Amino acid sequence: MARLADYFVLVGYDPGKRGSGDGQGQILQRFPEKDWEDNPFPQGIELFCQPSGWQLFTERNPPTFFVAVLTDINSERHYCACFTFWEAVESAQPQSHSRNGEEEEEEPSSPVQPAQLFAPKSLVLVSRLDHAEVFRNSLGLIYTIYVDGLSVSLENVIGNLLTCTIPITGGAQRTISLGAGDRQVIQTPINDSLPVSSCSVALLFRQLGITNVLYLFCAALTEHKILFLSSSYQRLTDACRALLALMFPLKYSFTYVPILPAQLLEVLSTPTPFIIGVHSIFQSETQELLDVVIADLDGGTVNVPECVHISLLPEPLLQQTREALSMVLDPELEVADLAFPPSTISASSLKMQDKEIRAVFLRLFAQLLQGYRWCLHIIRIHPEPVIRFHKAAFLGQRGLTEDDFLTKVLEGMAFAGFVTERGAPYRSIDLFDELVAYEVKRMHTEEGNKQKILRHIKELAEKLYKNENPYPAVTMHKVQKPTEGCHLRLHQKPFPRLDEGTVQWIIDQATAKLQTAPPAVKAEKKCMVPSGPPIAAIMERNGNALANSARRLEVVRNCISYVFENKMLEAKKLFPAVLRAMKGRAARHCLTQELNLHVQQNRAVLDHQQFDFIIRMMNCCLQDCTAMDEHGIAAALLPLVTAFCRKLSPGITQFAYSCVQEHVVWTNIQFWEAMFYCDVQNHIRALYLDNNEENHTDEESTEGPQEAKSALEIASEQLRLWPTMSREKQQELIQKEESTVFSQAIHYANRMSYLLLPLDTSKNRLLRSSGLGDVESVSNSFVTNSIAGSVAESYDTESGFEDAESSDVANYVVRFINRFVDKVCTESGVTNEHLKGLHVMIPDIVQMHIETLDAVHRESRRLPPIQKPKLLRPNLLVGEECVMEGLRVYLMPDGREEAAGGYIGGPPLLPAEGAIFLTTYRIIFKGTPTDPLVGEQVVIRSFPIASLTKEKKLTNVQGQVEHLIQECWQLRSCTFQLLRIAFDEEVASDSAEVFRKHLHKLRYPQHVRGTFAFTVGQSPKQAMQPKAKEKNPSLRTLSKNLVKNAKKTIGRQYVTRKKYTPPMWEQRSSQHFPEDNEDEISVSEEMDRSTLTPTTTIKPSDKMTINHLVERACCRDYQRMGLGTLSSSLTRSKNEPFRISTVNRMYAICRSYPGLLIVPQSIQDNTIQRISRCYRQNRFPVVCWRNSRTKAVLLRSGGLHGKGVVGLFKSQNAPTAGPSQTDSTSLEQEKYLQAVINSMPHYADASGRNTLSGFTSAHMSSSGKWGSIRASGRMSSYALNVEIGSRLAGKDLLGAQHNGTPSEASFLRPHRASLYIIGDKSQLKGVKPDPLQHWEVVPIEVFDVRQVKASFKKLMKACVPGCLSTGDTSVTYLRSLEESEWLSQIHKILQISVLVVELLDTGSSVLVSLEDGWDITTQVVSLVQLLSDPYYRTLEGFRLLVEKEWLSFGHRFSHRGAQTLAGQSSGFAPIFLQFLDCVHQIHLQFPMEFEFSQYYLKFLSYHYISNRFRTFLLDSDYERIELGLLYEEKGERKSQQVYKSIWDYIDRLNKKAPIFFNYMYAPEDGEVLRPYSNISNLKVWDYYTEETLSEGPSYDWELAQGQPEHVEEADRQDTSAPQTKRKIIWPCYDNRSRVEPDAISKLLEELHNLEMELGQVPERWKDTWDKVKASQRTEARPEGSRTPSSLLMSSSLSHHRRSLGVYLQESGVGSTLNLSLDSDTSSTSTPSSGKQGGRKSTSTLYSQFQMSESENRSYEGSLYKKGAFMKPWKPRWFVLDKTKHQLRYYDSRMDTECKGVIDLAEVESITPGAPTMGAPKTVDEKAFFDLKTTKRVYNFCAQDVQLAQQWIDRIQSCLSDA
Repeated sequence: MARLADYFVLVGYDPGKRGSGDGQGQILQRFPEKDWEDNPFPQGIELFCQPSGWQLFTERNPPTFFVAVLTDINSERHYCACFTFWEAVESAQPQSHSRNGEEEEEEPSSPVQPAQLFAPKSLVLVSRLDHAEVFRNSLGLIYTIYVDGLSVSLENVIGNLLTCTIPITGGAQRTISLGAGDRQVIQTPINDSLPVSSCSVALLFRQLGITNVLYLFCAALTEHKILFLSSSYQRLTDACRALLALMFPLKYSFTYVPILPAQLLEVLSTPTPFIIGVHSIFQSETQELLDVVIADLDGGTVNVPECVHISLLPEPLLQQTREALSMVLDPELEVADLAFPPSTISASSLKMQDKEIRAVFLRLFAQLLQGYRWCLHIIRIHPEPVIRFHKAAFLGQRGLTEDDFLTKVLEGMAFAGFVTERGAPYRSIDLFDELVAYEVKRMHTEEGNKQKILRHIKELAEKLYKNENPYPAVTMHKVQKPTEGCHLRLHQKPFPRLDEGTVQWIIDQATAKLQTAPPAVKAEKKCMVPSGPPIAAIMERNGNALANSARRLEVVRNCISYVFENKMLEAKKLFPAVLRAMKGRAARHCLTQELNLHVQQNRAVLDHQQFDFIIRMMNCCLQDCTAMDEHGIAAALLPLVTAFCRKLSPGITQFAYSCVQEHVVWTNIQFWEAMFYCDVQNHIRALYLDNNEENHTDEESTEGPQEAKSALEIASEQLRLWPTMSREKQQELIQKEESTVFSQAIHYANRMSYLLLPLDTSKNRLLRSSGLGDVESVSNSFVTNSIAGSVAESYDTESGFEDAESSDVANYVVRFINRFVDKVCTESGVTNEHLKGLHVMIPDIVQMHIETLDAVHRESRRLPPIQKPKLLRPNLLVGEECVMEGLRVYLMPDGREEAAGGYIGGPPLLPAEGAIFLTTYRIIFKGTPTDPLVGEQVVIRSFPIASLTKEKKLTNVQGQVEHLIQECWQLRSCTFQLLRIAFDEEVASDSAEVFRKHLHKLRYPQHVRGTFAFTVGQSPKQAMQPKAKEKNPSLRTLSKNLVKNAKKTIGRQYVTRKKYTPPMWEQRSSQHFPEDNEDEISVSEEMDRSTLTPTTTIKPSDKMTINHLVERACCRDYQRMGLGTLSSSLTRSKNEPFRISTVNRMYAICRSYPGLLIVPQSIQDNTIQRISRCYRQNRFPVVCWRNSRTKAVLLRSGGLHGKGVVGLFKSQNAPTAGPSQTDSTSLEQEKYLQAVINSMPHYADASGRNTLSGFTSAHMSSSGKWGSIRASGRMSSYALNVEIGSRLAGKDLLGAQHNGTPSEASFLRPHRASLYIIGDKSQLKGVKPDPLQHWEVVPIEVFDVRQVKASFKKLMKACVPGCLSTGDTSVTYLRSLEESEWLSQIHKILQISVLVVELLDTGSSVLVSLEDGWDITTQVVSLVQLLSDPYYRTLEGFRLLVEKEWLSFGHRFSHRGAQTLAGQSSGFAPIFLQFLDCVHQIHLQFPMEFEFSQYYLKFLSYHYISNRFRTFLLDSDYERIELGLLYEEKGERKSQQVYKSIWDYIDRLNKKAPIFFNYMYAPEDGEVLRPYSNISNLKVWDYYTEETLSEGPSYDWELAQGQPEHVEEADRQDTSAPQTKRKIIWPCYDNRSRVEPDAISKLLEELHNLEMELGQVPERWKDTWDKVKASQRTEARPEGSRTPSSLLMSSSLSHHRRSLGVYLQESGVGSTLNLSLDSDTSSTSTPSSGKQGGRKSTSTLYSQFQMSESENRSYEGSLYKKGAFMKPWKPRWFVLDKTKHQLRYYDSRMDTECKGVIDLAEVESITPGAPTMGAPKTVDEKAFFDLKTTKRVYNFCAQDVQLAQQWIDRIQSCLSDA
């Protein structure tokens, strides 16, 4: 029971204290006069009676009533009900007492009697109960009695009022009467924990609207300042009460003043949060408040200042709350759009609406705080419960760690109060507890269903309404009211003074009565508070998120199981995916759960690699955590970091915690507290559970289900029993609990020292701001750092002693742990003695741990670094030797994107980890990608040493690789390859240096003899192992001694040998041939001519020399063209216009020309000798080709020397005095040219038709075609603009004039010259054309070798950029390609060539006389022949062309290729490559005109600089003879394998496989090609851009062959797995033409395989091909198509040049005919039907022959065979077949389908083997044997030793039979 009112006060105006217009109030009387003991009288009531100040009024106002709220020092609220009325002031008083000067001055001036003034007077009731209506009625009654003068004693009424007691709660209905014939019914609420709001909440929403109130609600919860403004005091009180009601179940604990008096306005600038109401007249005063949310109730606005940010409810709750509120407040909204709205909808009554709104907010809180009880930690139960809320866990599990609103609410005071009040496990419960416990599920299921939500709201509203109004039919109040307008009566007596005695007496009477009455004990209905469903169950609404991460969780699980099963490669592959998955919470939880499963008895010992993986996962897991959720994960990992460990050495174990210290969470004291409380709760729960079990051992059946009790349930059970326990029992429990807490504190002191002390305590590292270490810190090779390394850095400098330093670390950690222990122990009520004990122990714990760490640190530094992948050995060519063993390096990505996973996507193949090898021939990188997803692919990049053009050291290589790197190099090769290698830290820098030196030595040998083509097959003389590098003298030292003897030696050799045979290698190596110094060794001068020069009558012994000369390519070609013959007697047939001259047979005249030359018949040899002096390098004009139709000839020569030029053209016009030598030579020269002209059959025909202007018509008639489908279009364009003139004029060839006329009139002469001399413009300056001559000079501008070099460098950089460009790669590529000007050079060469072709085709001869006659001249001359003569477009012809024009005519391959030390300075000039590129361009435009494929051109491009063959070494025939290279090929070959000549090699390959053959070859007879040469028609050659990382360059055919076999076999064995037909082909990795060969190669290959299986001798592919071609021709004939090109296409396509053969053009390395190069046998017969068909037919064929075959099984039996790499041993049934000479194997004896074949031809040896992993256990070691084939080694195992021996013998006998 409680008093209805504590005090009754009468407050009046204080006339004595009138200030400036503002008076003051004074308490006139108060009852009772003594304070109640339990409730002192509140101060300052007089302020609150007139909140806007005490003032006098000139008229009477009607009485007012409002309730103000005062809060006392114990935060108890007192409700002051103020009833105010006005009384007249005696007029005399103010004048006599006035101290106000103003008033005194006023009054004399107004002679009129001043108006009556009225002062306010207030009746105030002070109560702790909030019954506003009762107060209003009671005070109204007192006023009525006073105003209407009722005959009732006021004292009695007041006495009764002050003694009236009513129950506080319980829903009692009480009728009270104050003794004036009145009656009031008071209903108390059923449950006082629920606020009472009557209609205030509904009113608040009416005044402000939904959004505004939600803003205020959130502001109040997140502790902002809120100020209400209104002109009604009652409204202010109601609004404040409403806001508080909405906040239920949280209680507002800050300043709460619903009505703030004017005098206290400065309270508004308080820094703490508040809810205050102020009258609107003070609105202006509130303007300058910057951080207050102001709600204007009258205007309906809420003003949030800019600097205040209110966190709103988390979505979707905000939206749902808004919708629910609008359903309650505005039910018509739903049906506003309906055509026939229901008539019945109307809002509930205001009181009901009020409860509905509160129901919405109650639901909101239930949803916000759902599951909160699962995050309460009960630390102590006795003597009274201590409860902590684990905020981080709550937010983490709810997935709201990021949510601003909830975080602030949980941190707020209101929530702290909520935990204290509602945390207790045993108490009475109310509506909210029920809602949170039982209705959460329902709220979830109803989400989104408006009707159901509304129904739930109405149910809750009913309950709330019932709570306030338990009795529906209330008996009406009966209270007298004053008569209307009574306050206006003029002569009203003032309120009488009351008799204190009477009132006091009544009060005393009542008090005495109360004391005698028995105390009313209210039985509190305490019970266990239900916890409701755990958060996990509630949070399933994120189902979709979980489902989406199911795959990720699977990845995490798999990875962990791989780690523990030691499948490291698999784990490594999944690892990046796991690290990515760790971004999701689910995956992190999954990780901790999975790791838990692998811990037995709190320990899990791992090996180093496992440890490494687990640590990295833990670190990643911790580092991606957010600050809040981190506690969830870190908490789960905390027990694990002390469980996982590895043995470093006997007795020293390293635990995981030493490697995961780099995270801020470990220094977060809140984290440790939460963890500590959580553990304490578990232990306390265990404590009581154990007790129960002891007590109820007999009742085990009932005990089972109880074990799952939560700690709170146990606590509430204990609290219920507490009062019934004995004192001793209580003490015992308190004791037990305290020791539990104490032991946990010790445990945590240990744990914290584990995670805070760094592994290396000597290092003084402290809390880093970042806190997150790099993942690196976990790899064994690094000492890990810790976050709490040590105290501030300042210590570093001060102390020089390790002890001192480590003690700094210790001090810091000790302080940290002490702080923690103090806090938790005081909170959980540990006694002081215990606490002191702890403080003593902590330093010892820390010191002990430091000591163990030192040992661990020492050992961990000794750990070997993490195992690196083992180095793979590259395959070498026969005769290729390793010069330097592999150095471990990383191959870094360069500017080519594909391999690094660029725009094509796919995992990056680079960077790759492996080794770099240096052999005598190549630099090879072989390794595996560091990206584990492609970890089992092998990456090979190599290039011939001879092609190295540049090496440079790189300084800043981005850290794409985990391990430390020493130095990085970039090696660039002119085979368009780039090696960016970074040496691993394990490679000593001097070995890298040794590597570089060797590389240099091999790249630039002293002499051509040092190149691989010569040294091949010899073991390298200078053993280049880095250790023994000083032992043998290198070539360089040898050379010094030998230079002196060189001349004599050479001389002697030639003298003594008539028939030249090469000296043996031994002699050779002892001589040194200087390369370029022609003066020193000039054969013609030093030797006796008679001994060497065959005279016209050759002695038989000498004939060989000439025969050799005759057999040279050029000679064969001359005979083919009928340019003269060389009969055995050398008698000339006089009628031939040309003859073969042997004038140069001793290379006396021109060193760089071949021995036999074609010259005009009429010119004598001695003339030639004279003429040659006019030309550079003595390269005088000789005929190299003749047009069979027009008989025009093509001549080549070097450019003219200056004097020669002038003489040639000026001698006729301006004869000089005297027959100078110049004259005679130029005359002879003239004669020479004239002789050439005379040789042409129709040189005299000077008809005008063929002038240059008529050139176009000449083309039109000439045979041949333009490289286009639209041939006619091309010709007409020629006709329109006569380009030729401008081309001849050497105008800039890129911008030929298109104005239709040649630019120089001189070309429009009336006759056509018979001979055009194409010369260099710069040489022919000032030359006047001479109308009388028959020749004409065409000056053109050409680029020199320097430009080619520069251009090539840029081209290489464009095609193989060194590093990634920043911008758009394709644009950069195109730009750099353009800048290189490579294509414009190609364009120029092609243009000149086409021009020459035109001239020759129209019957004029052409002499190409540019530069020295061996670079661009050669290019042009060769291209002209290729375009004009179809013979050169065959394989044989092209070889001839290259041998004749390039090799015999002395293109300086060694010099241009910088092949030796001498050429090092000049650098690499790719003249020949440029020529091949031109051929490639022509090939693209005329794919059907060439017998060879594009691959053939690439093959030549690669090998002409690779130095693998001798063909392209040296600068001329002369040098080759000198070295004895030219003719040795005819001699016996020493070894089969090593081909000295590229041509032999190509021939042999071509016999075996159609890689060099162009299937589209369908030539048209006598075809002259005229390719487009515009840059837009040129394509960048894919040779420059493509690469195959799977095998390195595919041009060393034997290397590329060895691989695919294993793959197939492995596939075949694994039949269990589903076979997929899909192939993934990587553009930069796979060799496309091999993985996906073109159709024809595939068919040829299948034919070959079929024939092999049938045991036939396979036919050569060429024969098969020719047959097919022939049969197709015959088929095609009847259809009337006569063209030969109908081979593969119908004839209508024959001109369809460009677009054909996407795959066919590059038959390249297509066929996988795995033939070793030796077997000359080859394949093919009828095509089988595609792949599957082919496969099937083999098995059916087999079954056909089954019977006859069986006798071929010469021996059979079961053997174990080890599968290919990483496959297990399996028993197979083997059959040895002598007839087919093969060993077949089957799955079982019964099996008819052969699983694989080992061809005995390929078997190299058979040796006893040794058991490897996974071999059958029971078998004797000696029963193992290995079969080595050229491709791989097969491991076998027989049942016992005898059987093994038998097998070995049988196979051996088979081999020897063969």
